[in-house]
Amino acid sequence: MKVDCTGLYCPQPVFITRTTLDEMASGEILEVLADDPAAESDIKALVEALGHELLAFKKEGGVLKFLIRKR
Repeated sequence: MKVDCTGLYCPQPVFITRTTLDEMASGEILEVLADDPAAESDIKALVEALGHELLAFKKEGGVLKFLIRKR
């Protein structure tokens, strides 16, 4: 599953990530794209707080890319 949050600002990327993860089955992987600088720390904190796994994170230009496995 993939969500594109580019062009959105706090708290929308975190909210969209949270609601999408809530709808997913355990073991599924979510790709999140965002360009809000605050999303880096906010989404990482969300993943940790919910007990999911951050498989990968990278910055490509101004875009942040997260790969998250739902637990």
